[in-house]
Amino acid sequence: MKTLGAALAVASLSAGAFAQDAGKKDEIAGPEAGDPARFETSDTARVNGESISYDVVAGETFLLNDKDQPNASVFSFSYLKKNVADPSQRPVMFVFNGGPGSASLWLHMGVIGPKRVDVATDSPTDDGAPPYPVINNEYSLLDVADLVFIDPVGTGYSRPLEDGKGEDHWGVDEDAASVGRFIRRWLTENERWASPKYLAGESYGTTRAAALVSELNDRYNDVAFNGVILISAILDFEAARGALGYAGLMPTQAAIAWYHNRVDRSAWNNDFDAFIADARAFASDELVPALIKGQGLSADEEAAVVSEFASFTGVSEDYADRANLRVGVGRYMKELLRDQGLTVGRYDGRYTGEEEDGVGETAEADPSGYAMDAAFTAAMNDYMTRQLGVKMDRDYTVLSYDVNMKWKSVDGGGSGGPGYTNVVPGLARGMRENKDMRVMLASGYYDQATPFYAAELSLQAPGVPMDRVVKTYYPAGHMMYLDLGSLEQLSEDMRAFVQGE
Repeated sequence: MKTLGAALAVASLSAGAFAQDAGKKDEIAGPEAGDPARFETSDTARVNGESISYDVVAGETFLLNDKDQPNASVFSFSYLKKNVADPSQRPVMFVFNGGPGSASLWLHMGVIGPKRVDVATDSPTDDGAPPYPVINNEYSLLDVADLVFIDPVGTGYSRPLEDGKGEDHWGVDEDAASVGRFIRRWLTENERWASPKYLAGESYGTTRAAALVSELNDRYNDVAFNGVILISAILDFEAARGALGYAGLMPTQAAIAWYHNRVDRSAWNNDFDAFIADARAFASDELVPALIKGQGLSADEEAAVVSEFASFTGVSEDYADRANLRVGVGRYMKELLRDQGLTVGRYDGRYTGEEEDGVGETAEADPSGYAMDAAFTAAMNDYMTRQLGVKMDRDYTVLSYDVNMKWKSVDGGGSGGPGYTNVVPGLARGMRENKDMRVMLASGYYDQATPFYAAELSLQAPGVPMDRVVKTYYPAGHMMYLDLGSLEQLSEDMRAFVQGE
């Protein structure tokens, strides 16, 4: 089973999911620092109808300990537009993916960077075998901002050095401090403290982005951000469990059922938006109370909720009733199209796959995960070596299980993922203390890993300035940029956000 999923969303991580690596031990010390690797080149891209000449700097930045000795190396890719008269007016965007334990190649080669792997299609399609063309990315954001793609310690080519340890960087707070130090160093070395600044993260990268807002908005050494782009967001992990977790997930399952024509569309006059609005209302107004009441529901109340749940999600009333209305991701992947011998995707419910076991309770693998991971891995390595001239003596780590297994939550949750981490309060405080900072929430309707309604509920918490939250939605999944129409729309939405439109 391929494991792209863990690179993109941590919401379902568990110790069991990574048991094969549980016995690994972190290195006592990293290698000697030596000189930081640095590779420079130049290129031209056609972006949004504009020809842009730019410099590329790919290389290591050493993080120093309290003795001014290097204890970690962060590898990054910077794309800087040439001939900018006043850099203080030119925005810079810091970009990363999630995992935790993932490198930044997904956003780098999928939507934001000046080159992309040519896999976006009009309908769900497996990436197959190579070659995977790396082409000019007309949807890049290089026309409106300089771009810095960050691979946190333990991912990509980034690693601990000398007496540094991975665990010093592998946790919600530790990671924010580590990446925050890199951002401060980059701003200083590139003389960009006065530039407008943006963060863009995907999946756990949205958790990191919110944590960075808090980390960098403290101790009178502030880095004030103009905006934060949250792509496929997971912010409050406690809300991803229990009654709120099922409620946050259910509208996504409804969208998937609609896509596969497993609901009566005529009941909503074939109006998807009206259907989703009703699904949201049912989830919060009826499903949550029913889950909380449990056996306290009367027979009539239970029957009514079960019937409506089935009408939205496409599973039978009998199945919904026997599951006690708790149809989690794995169950839903297996059950929705069981009569056709198919499973639906976790990261994108439009994808389907066949499995050997047709009667199991949960899916063996994620059809939307194994459908694209080979293309991104091959394209990133090919692009670095042949186009950027990056020559390193070690492998580029796309996804590190070691990082993931040892990740610490803010409350010491350990290898089960970030536990009950909730980064919304820090993000909200950052917005309240910076009147100009805005947030863009970008969600795919068919993403069960980081469901759109769960993200909405998280940002509806007290203290969040809702008038500065922009919400955008796409008829795709977790990596909505794999859908060609959604790729184009996401690019337009992010560009408008950076331009303040």
